Amino acid sequence: MYTIKDVALEAGLSQATVSRVINNHPYVSEDKKIAVQKAMTRLGYVPNSSAQRLRNLKTKKIAVLVSRIVNPFFSQLVDAMEKRAAAFGFQLILCNTRIDKQKELEFFKLLVSKQVDGIIMASVENSWETIEPYTQYGPIIYCNEYDPEATVTRIRLDQVEGGYIGTKHLLEKGHLNIAYCQGNDSSVSVNRRKGFLKAVTESGIEPVSEWMFRDVYTIEDGRNIFRRIHNIPTPPTAVFSGSDEVAAGIINEAKKHGWRVPDDLAVVGFDNQPIAELLDPQITTINQFTTEIGYQSMEVMLQIINETRSNDAQDILLPLRLIERQST
Repeated sequence: MYTIKDVALEAGLSQATVSRVINNHPYVSEDKKIAVQKAMTRLGYVPNSSAQRLRNLKTKKIAVLVSRIVNPFFSQLVDAMEKRAAAFGFQLILCNTRIDKQKELEFFKLLVSKQVDGIIMASVENSWETIEPYTQYGPIIYCNEYDPEATVTRIRLDQVEGGYIGTKHLLEKGHLNIAYCQGNDSSVSVNRRKGFLKAVTESGIEPVSEWMFRDVYTIEDGRNIFRRIHNIPTPPTAVFSGSDEVAAGIINEAKKHGWRVPDDLAVVGFDNQPIAELLDPQITTINQFTTEIGYQSMEVMLQIINETRSNDAQDILLPLRLIERQST
């Protein structure tokens, strides 16, 4: 028995496009409709009418996937999404993947079984090749993190620019020995690192591999990073962290060891979380305008669900800004 995947291969189109043709979605070009119809005829493929009826039902629920709900960035992001969704009578289902590929895929069953109308991915564990087949069951969009191979809408920031301006700030403060902290190899982390490397290489500085710290996310991770820096014979004079949580841990532990921030060690964070202003000294950070990301992402998803916006892929880029405080 042929599947929608077979039709997509026969037509030379994505499964998402075939699904939109079958479900009579707007904004599909005539030539693609013809290609799908011809492929269905050649294969003798007949859409499941019950599945189509199920597809057209509205649950008024949207799933939001995050990697670590304890991260204040995600809390603020989801709060903004929930407020926008509630204004239109929609509810959120919060899905905490815990950076687990299999757990992430389990949540896509909510879309397959029509328990939600769409999925917003604020974090990404699986490749687009793995996720794409689920688009036949409803809209999926990326928010913040994304897969560059994806053919769906993504609402994001220029993370390369964020990494660049944070590093340039430290360079302009006279720091030539700069450490860098990142999470995993998500699109966000990879692009921030690219920005960091761009800034230091432009300044003629060779990055030190021992100062490139990976898989750090929490305040405790930040404390551990400082202990490692403290034990380096010639330590860096500044740290750029891809997280305010990690930056806070570094500053907290530095003070315990009698180091002065920023005199002995300057620190830049990322996200502009509430902790950045509460800590002493306050943290210089990159403001991602998290509320705006959440608002825009939910707005786009609601428009797609209500068919007032095309589900064709769009790259929506939002601004970010350096906020200088006392840690530099």
